[in-house]
Amino acid sequence: METDYLKTFSLVAELGSMAEASRRLGITPAAVAHHIRKIEKDLGIAVVTRAGRSVVPTVAGHQLLGKSRPLLSELANLRASLQRSDIEGELRLGVINSALHTFLPDILNQYGTEYPKVRARVHAGTSYQLFHQLQEGLVDAAICQHPPFALPKAFGWLPLREEPLVVLAHRSLADQPPLDLLRTERYLRYDRRLGGGRLADDYLRRHEIAPDESFELDSLLTIALMVDRRLGVSLVPNFGSPLIASLDIAAIALDDAPGARVFGVIWKRSTEREALVRALLSMARGMAGSVDPSSGIGGPHI
Repeated sequence: METDYLKTFSLVAELGSMAEASRRLGITPAAVAHHIRKIEKDLGIAVVTRAGRSVVPTVAGHQLLGKSRPLLSELANLRASLQRSDIEGELRLGVINSALHTFLPDILNQYGTEYPKVRARVHAGTSYQLFHQLQEGLVDAAICQHPPFALPKAFGWLPLREEPLVVLAHRSLADQPPLDLLRTERYLRYDRRLGGGRLADDYLRRHEIAPDESFELDSLLTIALMVDRRLGVSLVPNFGSPLIASLDIAAIALDDAPGARVFGVIWKRSTEREALVRALLSMARGMAGSVDPSSGIGGPHI
């Protein structure tokens, strides 16, 4: 039995969803289903079953989980110890600002601990700039939004984070209807050249809201600081940075929020630094997540 199939089964059991498991693993739902079917064919017994909208392990599936998880853990430890001794060099990483201000420091801390011979060089840019730099070979991987087109086969994609749009307002306004705030308060616009800014602009147009616009900024941190100072409200992705947890602001959920801003890791396959990138991916894969608007702008983050 392939250990990759066991990893897929373990993740499906943990998440209760083949679709979510495929997103986390960066493979198609059909591939996830194939892995499960192959396990069941090898064992001659069902290991998952449907329970409403969820997928849950059968009795045999729970027994398989109990036996396979220690094995997968030992295998991962063995692989990591063997790989760490060989991985060295410089990793060139391009990152959007939102990642710099949220989860990237934790990833870099863990990466530096696991791979002390690797020097990570990090710089910020927009998603468009970073993908162009990746194409030109100026960076080895980019943490950014997916381009608005299908990636060529030479590139890999691992989604990391989803951030729904929220109305960002001073906490004293938190009980007000969010659409009323967008219509009546001064508006701090998130840069329309950026993916999250375009999502916000489309939402305003759909609701025929022409806000009293004061500023247009490309920094979510600056917008949060200005909201804290009662300079206006904004419509932004709920980025959940720990840097603003102490601010007197609130993220107000939208009942009809459009699709969330999604970003992840894009990398170019088959390069001389692919081992360094793969080490980063193995670390980031277990840190995928999303921000819950009900928890507030300083809430859970990966």
